[in-house]
Amino acid sequence: MKRVFVIHGWCGSPYKEWFPWIKKELEKKGFEVQIPEMPDYDNPKIEKGIPFLKKLVKNPDKDTYFIGHSIGCQTILRYLETLPNETKVGGCAFVSGWFHLSEETMQEEGTPEVANPWIESPINFDKILNHTTKFISIFSNDDPCVPISDSKIFKEKLNSKIIILNGRGHFNEDSNTTEIPELLKEFLKITK
Repeated sequence: MKRVFVIHGWCGSPYKEWFPWIKKELEKKGFEVQIPEMPDYDNPKIEKGIPFLKKLVKNPDKDTYFIGHSIGCQTILRYLETLPNETKVGGCAFVSGWFHLSEETMQEEGTPEVANPWIESPINFDKILNHTTKFISIFSNDDPCVPISDSKIFKEKLNSKIIILNGRGHFNEDSNTTEIPELLKEFLKITK
């Protein structure tokens, strides 16, 4: 059975935004879907998120897929970096993934302390590409947190398919996002 692990972002929850919707839609298609409550994701740390995901996924294989939102995308990428060379996974879909944050977001109280370790710690993209080459990355042209220029990094480093939508914000509660039909459509393509 194909398994999907959906990883929420900073201050996220499996029970709000578009997460319940994607779970229901994918389960209708026969996927086993898990959306864990990530540990301490009011203050996400690399050293907590990656071991948690490793323990949850256990034995990844070509029928294992990932969907991430915001910092959840980095969590997935950093998890993939840690896998043994011979391990292959099915693919990944990212929504509002980032390697940098907007100046406005970085000026918010507490943001630099949490974000800087994620921004400053290098990622070995070659190792990641050893595990899968199927990536989709969805962005919004008006995301207040993620600079649209980060879409180029996903394209250059992962050869990800890039989808830029109009007026969708950060695909979270602030933008009233409860469904992302484009995500479902594109994700199903990489699972065939």
